[in-house]
Amino acid sequence: FSGDPDEPLRVDPAGLRKLGKKQLAAAFQVTDGNPLLGADGRLSLLTKLAHAVEAHPKHFGAAAPRLGGLVDFLVPQAGNGKLPAKKILAAVLEGLGSIWPGRVTLGGVNLGDVWRHSQLDPKGDPGQGLVPFHKLSQWLTYSLCEPLEELGLEVTHLDELTGLPEYRNGGLFLDRGVLAPKTAAILADTHAPDSDVIVEWRALTVILLDRTAELIRKNLGLSALELPLAKVLQGGTWVAGRRAAAEKRPGGGPPLKYVSDGTLF
Repeated sequence: FSGDPDEPLRVDPAGLRKLGKKQLAAAFQVTDGNPLLGADGRLSLLTKLAHAVEAHPKHFGAAAPRLGGLVDFLVPQAGNGKLPAKKILAAVLEGLGSIWPGRVTLGGVNLGDVWRHSQLDPKGDPGQGLVPFHKLSQWLTYSLCEPLEELGLEVTHLDELTGLPEYRNGGLFLDRGVLAPKTAAILADTHAPDSDVIVEWRALTVILLDRTAELIRKNLGLSALELPLAKVLQGGTWVAGRRAAAEKRPGGGPPLKYVSDGTLF
């Protein structure tokens, strides 16, 4: 992922642009027994990432832009060594927002993983009818916490992030009967990512993840600080959703059929 052989561990625009399918497969250790779905879409994202790194010198550096420049941007924002999680998310949204496929726009800005639902009336304000998820951006934010903490920072206010509305977490609630489709057609049909069914399913997933975390903490006698939502997701609902899917369907696919470009779930 580096364009400079003397800096092989760096991720920079030149390195990202030279990537092909073979290089991508080698980097992610793809084999017949370890497949990687949506390789073309992922390669396209990395090409867009190259452009984003160059287009945002504030976040990635001006003289020699690189993906790791995001750390240099974030470290000075930590007061007394404490960095609020929302500042990481803001940097990810601002610096990487342009890599996501074009969807809903507001004021000429691509909003990314944000969708409309027919039952939400904007009432003259286009922003009022939108449901924001930012699943992959929040996933990136959660993932950045550990390396930033290894630098000596303390990431705070993780509870200001939401659960991740993807098919393992959402599938858990459908497969275990917490949610039920209103009609049989919902399970039979294939849904677009902007359909009411998918938007509603994902929104309910976010709400139910919070409630699930509260129940688990109560049962274990732990606080939100001791058992943050990130741990509930990684070690709990995601794993449980995968197991439930494997029990219900050959191959362990999601309970709902949907069309996705690989960036939604």
